[in-house]
Amino acid sequence: MNLNKVLIAGRLTADPDLRTTPSGTNVVSFSVATNRVWRDKNGERREETEFHNVVAWGRQAEIVNQFLKKGSLILVEGRLQTRSWEGKDGQTRKTTEIVAERIQLGPKTGSTAPTAKSEGVDEAKKEEMPVIDLDSENINPEDLPF
Repeated sequence: MNLNKVLIAGRLTADPDLRTTPSGTNVVSFSVATNRVWRDKNGERREETEFHNVVAWGRQAEIVNQFLKKGSLILVEGRLQTRSWEGKDGQTRKTTEIVAERIQLGPKTGSTAPTAKSEGVDEAKKEEMPVIDLDSENINPEDLPF
């Protein structure tokens, strides 16, 4: 059995680029930045960012172009595809990209995408992540459904 499945969640690095094929099908290209954070062997915090090229077709292309912009949060489920073409200099070029099969838009915001360090964001409007305190006497870990 073979499987070609990709799932990423990140932020757009630039506004989406919508085009139309000669047959009239909409296609949008955009790049998504993802990061991972870990501690090295010395216990120091490290961070690494990856950039992913994504392509969406048809109605999804229209939705991405209409509702997302640089900094928007997106969840993409799709497949990897490598394609090649000949450049203007005659050299063969290759690229690997994610072809979106499903997308989920991040939370809708005002004029800019929110970040943890956004200035001017009303602290009262920030949604707090619920915390489960397993050390509390009221919660028994065996009672949790997961």
